[in-house]
Amino acid sequence: MRLFLASVSAIALVACSGPAADSAPAETAAAPVEATQTAAPAEAPAVEVKYGKTATYKLDPNHASLTWRVKHFGLSNYTARFTKFDATLQFNPDDASATSLTATIDPTSVETDYPGDFKAGHPDSPYNSFDEEISQSADYFNAGAFPQITFTSTGITTTGPDTGTVTGDLTFLGVTKPVKLDVKYNGVANFPWAPEEDHIGFSATGTLTRSEFGQTVGAGFVGDEVEIVIEAEFAEVGAPAE
Repeated sequence: MRLFLASVSAIALVACSGPAADSAPAETAAAPVEATQTAAPAEAPAVEVKYGKTATYKLDPNHASLTWRVKHFGLSNYTARFTKFDATLQFNPDDASATSLTATIDPTSVETDYPGDFKAGHPDSPYNSFDEEISQSADYFNAGAFPQITFTSTGITTTGPDTGTVTGDLTFLGVTKPVKLDVKYNGVANFPWAPEEDHIGFSATGTLTRSEFGQTVGAGFVGDEVEIVIEAEFAEVGAPAE
């Protein structure tokens, strides 16, 4: 079995019809519009299935996002993201057991897009912004004591030709717990400026329970389950990113 690695790379082809011939009789040219037939567009060619190669890949930070969401009073999913993270993928399309992933996240890179005047609303807070409080407070990410969040894969299961699950150990706030990600392999591309180097992409989602890592701040109005949404492109080591 290939590791959820069949990529679908469709090439769209649009057909254009030419102008009507000048030799048509005058009465034909004057025919009602509703009698004119429009040529049907040509069908797209069959999809091409392409596999990535066995290699080491590094995350392309210019084309990656890591978002998390948590319920707020049950009214909405409060959404934020990390902007500094890295990952290395040892990728083998033919052998799931030979594929592995390691990732690190900088908790100080959290961005909440908090629009209000934080200091006016929190005059007793020692922090200058909500992002700073989230990253530095012992109630939240406590980055001074735990400067990294890490993930190391421990197993991969194929669930379809381009889908699977990645199970790994997440270390957060000094606590390590297993977390499962549902992953879709989006395909492989060879950029014009690096035709011999593969670039591969994945989309992934997962859920963790924050109280299992010792974070209980806001219990009762902040949800315990945190949803993770990942979009990531990886460049084969030696391939330039853009």
